[in-house]
Amino acid sequence: MTHKFETQRLFLRFFELSDAKVVQELAGNEEVARTTLSIPYPYPDGAAEKWIETVRQSSEKGDSYAFAIIKKDDGALIGNMSMGVSSKHKRAELAYWIGKPFWGQGYATEAARRIVQFGFEDLELNRIFAAAMTKNPGSYKVMTKIGMKEEGTFPQHVLKWGVYEDLVFYGMMQSEYLKNSALEFKDNF
Repeated sequence: MTHKFETQRLFLRFFELSDAKVVQELAGNEEVARTTLSIPYPYPDGAAEKWIETVRQSSEKGDSYAFAIIKKDDGALIGNMSMGVSSKHKRAELAYWIGKPFWGQGYATEAARRIVQFGFEDLELNRIFAAAMTKNPGSYKVMTKIGMKEEGTFPQHVLKWGVYEDLVFYGMMQSEYLKNSALEFKDNF
């Protein structure tokens, strides 16, 4: 099973230690960190290297997969598309961030579609879900665009920078994915 993917405008590959400086710069932007639960601000030196090593080990075990999102045209690393897997329940949580200079260009949607395909077709998951802070509509618009349905809001579900934030959850079952894929295939012919 390969862990390097291609879309129309992007390559998705595992992170390398040489990506650490760009990860720290992009993820360390205050606006990116503000709506992403696990990103610290300010982003400490050495944290990106530690994170890259951690996600590499997790992907080797099949617990999670973190893909660097790379623009084909110039090779720029622009973000992260991750999937934390629960093998026991055959489900995964999709999570992502995009560097601020690359917001609003459809890169997250394009990368998410490919990683959802990987989850359902290669990993044979039954369900993929994602959550976003309600104050981050850009994130949950991605979820809608890839075919996920809103499943509910959890009030004050997480504590970020001293404030309790509401999370909105979206999800999709493999059966829905396969139905949507069949319809898209049919529409293209």
